[in-house]
Amino acid sequence: MSADRPTLPPVRLHSDAELARDALSAPLFARAAQLARWAEPGVPVGVGGELLQEQLATAVEHLGLAADEDGAGYTAEAWQLAVDTGLVEIEESAEEDAETSGDGDELPGGAAAGTATPGEELALLTSGSPQDILDIWLGGMETVLADAVAPDLSDIADQIAEGGELDLDAIDWNPEEEAELLDGILGNLYLLTALNEDPGQAVPLPALAASMIVPDDMDEPTDDILEEVSEAMMRLDDQFRVLEPIGLVAYQPVDEALIEELDEDGATVLPQGPSTGSGPGGTPTAEPLEDEDVSRYGMVRLTPLGVYAVRARMLDAGVDAPAVGDLTDKGADVLLDALPGYPEPLAQAESEQWLAARTPVDAARDLLAAARGNDEDGPLRRLACQQTLSLAGPEAEPALREVLDDGQLGGLARVWLAEHGATDIPEPTQDMIFWLTVDTIAAQLGAAEADEESAAELRGLVEGVVGQHNGFFDAAWRVDHPATADVLEAMGRLHPDKKAAKEARKAAFKARSRQGD
Repeated sequence: MSADRPTLPPVRLHSDAELARDALSAPLFARAAQLARWAEPGVPVGVGGELLQEQLATAVEHLGLAADEDGAGYTAEAWQLAVDTGLVEIEESAEEDAETSGDGDELPGGAAAGTATPGEELALLTSGSPQDILDIWLGGMETVLADAVAPDLSDIADQIAEGGELDLDAIDWNPEEEAELLDGILGNLYLLTALNEDPGQAVPLPALAASMIVPDDMDEPTDDILEEVSEAMMRLDDQFRVLEPIGLVAYQPVDEALIEELDEDGATVLPQGPSTGSGPGGTPTAEPLEDEDVSRYGMVRLTPLGVYAVRARMLDAGVDAPAVGDLTDKGADVLLDALPGYPEPLAQAESEQWLAARTPVDAARDLLAAARGNDEDGPLRRLACQQTLSLAGPEAEPALREVLDDGQLGGLARVWLAEHGATDIPEPTQDMIFWLTVDTIAAQLGAAEADEESAAELRGLVEGVVGQHNGFFDAAWRVDHPATADVLEAMGRLHPDKKAAKEARKAAFKARSRQGD
């Protein structure tokens, strides 16, 4: 596998039109747009662009929210988002400087410091393109992310009320650590979404927190580590509650009764079960808890809009984060180089889009030409070629017949023709059969080393090949393929029969001697 292959698997993205509709229907963004339209006549605002008390009460009523602290809070958040995204614009009053006290305090008596009116961005929500809408939403999402990692304002207010200087250490807040934790969590959610055949599957909050804190080589987390995970879980609970209204995540919060238990006895709020762990590379496991209801501890997943947003942030940071469809306009060589690193369902989706952009016969010719080569990645390219061609229609047949005499492609061409019900298929030579066998096993060696399921499949293939051909190893070491010796050594490791395994190792030695290694 080439070293420059993307380390992140591709994701399926919804269309821009679908994502734009999702953005417009996200509760926080929708309220911000409503308030921007409401500001049409001009709305008096304070020094920071905030709504004054009277206008805030009117805005709460306009949004149809309850006239209580929560309703006012939701309205203030939506208004701030409208200001941050340019959905409303603030024009300062000419008298502001004269009426502001010398030390920069707000105007007395809640007097207006300016007027808010709809901004230019508001019109784009109805007349702009889906990408225009997504760009505005992304800007708002960034401000919400910043809010999510901000310290608890009540702690800051307490410090100010006591007349002391602001002490970030005293409120247990490190902005860089908080941002790093949340970025890592969103990255893990993104990776899990890409790898999961069911992207709508939610992840238990304990598993997500543990994926960032528990060391990969730690079998049993210590009490200190568990306490860290518990604390991180509660911080994430607060943060995901902030992120859900903008449409980034779908979140089921931690059970309030569980939080009350923590407040009462100071216990570590973690379930007793396997979901506090993480998979390889820190990826959270999504297995259900066996001992108690995992949903009480919070469940989260990225929405399709969230996948789009996290990917956009990764691309801005210079991370290679492919999406299905990225390769549609690329050459067959680029496609075949990338597909072996894709999960099977996404590889098929990418191949289908690539094929749909070409005529079957032209696509087949390009794929077959790109599949040739004696380099290390050649077997993987040919396997990807075979899998992609299996999706092509019968119109591709002429291209397959053109390579029937090709030593590297003739075998897979015969397989394709037979699978598609073609007639007049010439019998392959023994050399071609053995070469295709070695090539096929070579293509699967890498996956078998990294994945137990793939290893089991390859063991079955090895047993089947040896069982079908008497004297297989007597002939196999002579196969003129760069990977012959490696394949025979692997067959020696994989075959359960000791006699066959020994024959494979002897054949591998002969192959290396023949190749001069």
